[in-house]
Amino acid sequence: MRRRQFITLLGGAAATWPLAAHAQQAATPVVGFLHSASPGPFASAVVAFRQGLSETGYTEGQNVAIEYRWAEGQEDRLGEIAAELVRRQVAVIVTPGSTAAAHAAKAATTTIPIVYTSGVDPVESGLIASLNRPGGNVTGIYQVSVDFVAKRLGLLHELVPTVTTIAVLVHPANARVAELTTKEAQAAARSLGLEIKVFPTSNSRDIDAAFVDIAHQRIGAVLVSADVFFTSRRVQLATLATRFAIPAIFPVREYAEVGGLMSYGENLADVWRRLGIYVGRVLKGERGLPVEQSTKFEFVVNLADGEGFGPAIPSGLLAIADEVIE
Repeated sequence: MRRRQFITLLGGAAATWPLAAHAQQAATPVVGFLHSASPGPFASAVVAFRQGLSETGYTEGQNVAIEYRWAEGQEDRLGEIAAELVRRQVAVIVTPGSTAAAHAAKAATTTIPIVYTSGVDPVESGLIASLNRPGGNVTGIYQVSVDFVAKRLGLLHELVPTVTTIAVLVHPANARVAELTTKEAQAAARSLGLEIKVFPTSNSRDIDAAFVDIAHQRIGAVLVSADVFFTSRRVQLATLATRFAIPAIFPVREYAEVGGLMSYGENLADVWRRLGIYVGRVLKGERGLPVEQSTKFEFVVNLADGEGFGPAIPSGLLAIADEVIE
């Protein structure tokens, strides 16, 4: 081979190497991750999400990339962040635990698949057309958390049957959840002969002030709304309830794991694992997946924490608990 031909071939090959590398890189799907809170409180849940992805054959850093975007509690930024992920041309957008994030993603794109989890009815909130046939580009897991306000209130009443007024903490920025929680709590309270007092809280300082006010008014128990705002502050809430010796019930077991007295609802890590599986299925090309509904709920009692509340936890409650933390 002549020297000129060799140089020409070498130059041509070198020109193709970057293109080949780019093609290989482009073949790796990117998942856009959009969350309204901060990453710290959800570190273990993210691990569970990655586990779900791996169960469908996707491992972060090997054959899938994840672009994490956390709004740090600034829900007014969700639209801007969602638009950024769309410009990034991600393969799918996942919005764990936040109806606001799911709506922001839906407003930003009609073509990129969106997989969400939320405790608010997705049909009623306008995310999808129906559970079995969502339509459009949105699917996910409906946690039905808000629907169990009455159940939580009943458990709290069984714990402290002499208490006549119960405080309900809601996050007004998540208007639909706050409204539904208040409505469900009031209806359940009427049937039990109880009074409900609602405490709107918009930040950590409001939560501190609410517990001071609850203690000052001698309100006997607290129910915390199923809202990602509160989940991200679960350590603060559990600590305050213990400090003021106010029995409280929470929506997911993760509260009980950090010192909360009682919880009734789903295992957050399991929900995120199932979310990862759904995202993996979408990455494999499945479309039009029906929305899953939660079917497994658990009642968890933190017996060690209960020792500081004065009245003993009734044996009947312990008997029906799915788990007792000692």
